[in-house]
Amino acid sequence: MNNISIEKFIEEIPKAELHLHIEGTFEPELLFEIAKRNNKKIKYSTIADLKNAYRFNNLQEFLDIYYAGANVLIEEKDFYDLTWAYLIKIHTQNVVHTEIFFDPQTHTDRGIPFNTVIKGIYRALEDGKNKLGITYKLILSFLRHLDEASAFNTLKEALPYKKWISGVGLDSSEVGNPPSKFERVFAKAKEEGFLTVAHAGEEGPAEYIWEALDILKVTRIDHGNRCLEDDKLVQHLAKLKIPLTLCPLSNLELKVVSDLKDHPIIKMMDKGLLVTVNSDDPAYFGGYMNENYLGITKALDLSKKQITELVKNSFKASWLTSKEKEEKILQVEEYFKKN
Repeated sequence: MNNISIEKFIEEIPKAELHLHIEGTFEPELLFEIAKRNNKKIKYSTIADLKNAYRFNNLQEFLDIYYAGANVLIEEKDFYDLTWAYLIKIHTQNVVHTEIFFDPQTHTDRGIPFNTVIKGIYRALEDGKNKLGITYKLILSFLRHLDEASAFNTLKEALPYKKWISGVGLDSSEVGNPPSKFERVFAKAKEEGFLTVAHAGEEGPAEYIWEALDILKVTRIDHGNRCLEDDKLVQHLAKLKIPLTLCPLSNLELKVVSDLKDHPIIKMMDKGLLVTVNSDDPAYFGGYMNENYLGITKALDLSKKQITELVKNSFKASWLTSKEKEEKILQVEEYFKKN
């Protein structure tokens, strides 16, 4: 048995990521490179200036700069390069399976064709699977600050690529845009065979989590921190083993928690909730998977056993087949026994 450091343990344990916005992996260096390639002006003169702008007081301030960054993505190669850079990064962190969101409306509303976006992302994901051994699922996210008609139009554009897309999600400005706004779109998506998830209970109330479950019929809640405000909801989530995809560093940066020591992840585990650790928008929030695990581990003094439980949850909550889940969980358990 190897008694390796907690840092090394986190680095080497095989893990899955279930809450990741591909546009949120846009590192300043690549952003500058693609902006130059496409002759797109950005309002920051240096990489350092841009990095300094990555400081936010709330979700909306982050979204403003997130959408501004996405403006430089124009060609299929841009979307390929963005996705490939993320896959190279997580490969060094022993992420072996990823389920990523992409926001087509962020691009189609600027006149970029849907197929340009998805082809670039898909090609990179396939290369990641074949060259790096990283399995994946792709999730189309509707922007909740836009209207239902826009979401329906996006769903229609996605149908020719059904084989490439596993599910649909709901992201962007949460407050004032309840899940119920998209009831009919999600019903149609389910009819077309897509799995469903939704961001709920990050800045929005616990009621939004109920809506996502009861009205959108989602199989997984992204974030869900505020479920703790409703005991009945907590019991419901625990009983049905509905996963929550938590994002510690994102919560800290967006002031959902004021200190990682206040993060509710242990409280949630103690209540029997199926919680997972993810990076959300790592280029903007100061870290990918390992940084999130390390941050929460140091703040809450997590043991190797607790880290292993969270990692196993990431596979349990994934959209892998039962057989694939069993294989991955076995690998994690063997890693824990050795270390």
